[in-house]
Amino acid sequence: MNKTVLEQAARHLAKADPALRPVIERAGLCTIQPHTDYYKSLADSIIGQQLSVKAAASIRARFYDLFGGKLPTPEAILDKTVEELRGIGFSKAKANYVRDLAQHIIDGKLSFDDIESKSNEAIIKMLTDVKGIGEWTAHMFLMFCMGRTDVLPVGDLGIRTGIKNLYGLNELPTPAQITNIASRHGWHPFESVASWYIWYSLDNKPALD
Repeated sequence: MNKTVLEQAARHLAKADPALRPVIERAGLCTIQPHTDYYKSLADSIIGQQLSVKAAASIRARFYDLFGGKLPTPEAILDKTVEELRGIGFSKAKANYVRDLAQHIIDGKLSFDDIESKSNEAIIKMLTDVKGIGEWTAHMFLMFCMGRTDVLPVGDLGIRTGIKNLYGLNELPTPAQITNIASRHGWHPFESVASWYIWYSLDNKPALD
């Protein structure tokens, strides 16, 4: 997902979808900037679950401080007990989730070495095998870390709300309805970029952006 691709996506979506066209004109190019700091992104996502941005930042800082001010290796995480992690503000479940992420990496069940060659479906399956990582987190990972252009986060509340508003629906759309709308309005192969414009229309872009 580079500038050339984003320009192509904006032209394609503006031509294919009249409802998105004014949003695209207002927003300009999508600002997703992929990166390869995959492990950090997943750890931070788990830490931030069900917390406000401020609370998540505070606990994330304490987590890093526990390991000398930096992101710990998976091995270092497993050296800490659940109780030690709870001592910095983790819930018992979240402590177990972070440890499970570390264990999956150590065991090789979750590997970033060849992840770019895997399909979206294979990556989602690999990620959601980790406790505490669901489909939404996997979708955000594909979009905002890996820069995959063809991801449609059908379970995201912002996407559902934005589509309801833009397409004049009476109620929030179901995942099947979102898939149908994306297909009818020609979003493929730029569903990720279309989703970004939907978020933009709400001024509610995900924190991973």
